[in-house]
Amino acid sequence: MERKKIALVTCYFQKNYGSQLQAFATQMAFDKLKLENETVRIDGLLPEINRAKYKYFLSKVLDVATIRDKMATVRKALAKKTNKRYAKNLAMRYGMFENFANTKFHLSKVYNSKAELSAEAHRYRAFVVGSDQLWLPSNISADYYTLNFVPDNIVKIALATSFGISELPKKYGLLAGKFLQRINNVSVREVSGQKLVKQWANRDVPVVCDPTIMFTAEEWIKALGSVENGKRFANGEKYLFVYFLGNNPWEREWVKKVRKETGLKIVQIAHSDEYVKSDVGFADFTPYNVGPKEFVELIHDAEYVFTDSFHCTVFSMLNSKKFFTFPRYDNDGPASTNGRLYSLLSLVHQEKRMVRKVDVKPVSTLLKDNVEMDIIQKELGILRDFTWKWLTEALRKSNIL
Repeated sequence: MERKKIALVTCYFQKNYGSQLQAFATQMAFDKLKLENETVRIDGLLPEINRAKYKYFLSKVLDVATIRDKMATVRKALAKKTNKRYAKNLAMRYGMFENFANTKFHLSKVYNSKAELSAEAHRYRAFVVGSDQLWLPSNISADYYTLNFVPDNIVKIALATSFGISELPKKYGLLAGKFLQRINNVSVREVSGQKLVKQWANRDVPVVCDPTIMFTAEEWIKALGSVENGKRFANGEKYLFVYFLGNNPWEREWVKKVRKETGLKIVQIAHSDEYVKSDVGFADFTPYNVGPKEFVELIHDAEYVFTDSFHCTVFSMLNSKKFFTFPRYDNDGPASTNGRLYSLLSLVHQEKRMVRKVDVKPVSTLLKDNVEMDIIQKELGILRDFTWKWLTEALRKSNIL
């Protein structure tokens, strides 16, 4: 009789470096524990999930923050229609993501609806959800990462799952309270998420590290396979690596000052989350043949890293890079996702690595401010050990280990 597997509910399919890498790290964790697992394929479920998300965004048409985020999608779509070269480059990048998903993940068969998946849920020993911003209000509305489709008698675990925001509107808080009560073992990635679980579900849950932090830089290189030298993207030269998701021209201008100060070339993954005008002509090299593996390579071999990305910051720390993290949004309101960056930096006592527009110091001053590598690696090690301990205990309590 075939042994039942663990079902992993992650956003492995997103064409985003952090999303795929954290989903892969979740798989790596269960592989390391020698527990057979497979990632639930999203293909057949997407139409149902997207319909629910569409209704959610339709209900937010008067919300300024939501409109701002959706306009990014509109700008990208328009740019693809009017700029054939950009469309071709984006297709190349997306192909790298698809190849990574199809070759690196243990994917399940296709389920055509949540009802079908629910009916066949007993094929699995447990369902594990995690980690990246899967409990945003739009995802709560879509009702997939909530694990509500999983029957009561099947083990449910949340590994480092993130709300992405610091406050939930009452409607989604009440929904969160219900699904959180059904999950046997819950852990979250941020202190803000810990507070939300306590507020809406009256549960005390631990803050654990993102799955990507559960492995060292050396373990990542081994898992990703043959890792080449990132300098090949800069014609063999030393370089500054830039990965900005937000549309903040001042950040690009600041990095230009670093280029002038250091004489190093800029390698950028341009138009990361939307089409950004200030990305045009900004970098010396803008490769598009970059998948998750190449993304890690670029960080691994950079002289400096500049980013507003949570996971780019993580991999910069894992690889002991000189890094600067920027806030993605101008304000820290309830809908801002800046909080996860603040939380990450505070966990390793590196709040000073945050570069803000309002109090930015001269480039020469900041470049002299060394990254405290020893402290970072020590704190990452503590977080890593705590997370492995929590996960193994959760699995033992559920008679899985």
